[in-house]
Amino acid sequence: MTLQLDGPSKTEQSDAAGLFVAVGSRRYRVLRPWGEFAQAGGNVTDVAVAKDGHVFILLRRDSLVDKKGPAVIELTPDGEFVASWGQEELADAHMIKCDPFGRLYVVDRDAHQIVIFDRKGRVTGRIGTRHAAGKPFNHPSCVAIGPDGDIFVADGYGNTVVQRFSAKGEPVCVWGSRGVAAGQFLSPHAIYVLKTGSVVVADRENNRLQHFDGHGRLLAIWTGFYRPTNVWADQDDKLYVTDQVPSLTVLEGNGAFIGRCRPVLFGAHGICGDDHRRRIYLAETNPSRVTCLEAC
Repeated sequence: MTLQLDGPSKTEQSDAAGLFVAVGSRRYRVLRPWGEFAQAGGNVTDVAVAKDGHVFILLRRDSLVDKKGPAVIELTPDGEFVASWGQEELADAHMIKCDPFGRLYVVDRDAHQIVIFDRKGRVTGRIGTRHAAGKPFNHPSCVAIGPDGDIFVADGYGNTVVQRFSAKGEPVCVWGSRGVAAGQFLSPHAIYVLKTGSVVVADRENNRLQHFDGHGRLLAIWTGFYRPTNVWADQDDKLYVTDQVPSLTVLEGNGAFIGRCRPVLFGAHGICGDDHRRRIYLAETNPSRVTCLEAC
């Protein structure tokens, strides 16, 4: 340990104005709250980033009580407001993903449906029968898009399975069941598809990640998390996992540990990154805000 007797350097003086975290060899400046947006009721629940760096913030509200305000807010990479929409189409917005073509997939959890929007907020498709539990979803939690355009849904709160669909929304396969054994789930809360086509599921109440091939064959189980909540992978398929410690853990694509930090107060419900700008966005529900980790 080094005992510093002199005054702080200029760098240390400037750093004192903010917060910083380190994950492995990378250091991030913590920017929070990030973005210029009015929450207009509801809580920040997830975040997605388009190829041009625009950020889409998902807000969750009780639609039977609070019917005012948007569900999706679009911001520029500088955090400036662009547009808002979705209040008429979504009942219980839970998670959001953006595909390479700019389509936005929103999990409408208690309406048992995946709603697909274009960048202007117009509905272009749906998977599942709206407000019909079990046809085929029962309170789905998350959605992911594979490299071939196939759609993977963590059907997490009622069915505790993963469902795979073609890019046209046609059923391909289903795997999983309720339980604690390998390949089973208690709460498949989040899902992500790597560039190889393999699938990572955050099995929240089992305190683990499960790694499958694209048809449900179990490849690995990774532990060391407390209620893992969401997962995102960068361009090198490094995995960024949020949990309710709260922590952000980074793994190699094979599950090898890289590093860990504590960038939020109570846990991030959603996560997405911007490789070009070397940023990670975290959706916090309590307090309701977005935190941006900017590499420095």
